[in-house]
Amino acid sequence: MAKSDELVKFITQQVITYIETPKDVRKQAKANMKEQRESWQTRWFGMLPLATRMLIERTKIKK
Repeated sequence: MAKSDELVKFITQQVITYIETPKDVRKQAKANMKEQRESWQTRWFGMLPLATRMLIERTKIKK
């Protein structure tokens, strides 16, 4: 029972902090997070796209 009370308390705190922050601040924070997020290629495939791109560029230089 204690864990469910802690969960309700945590969710309530998060909702209140969300409501209390101005809309402009929330939009700015969302934009900052979007800028910092890595590209979808890296998130889905890791370093594989970068490695293939480097390999292709290296073979173009040798030709």
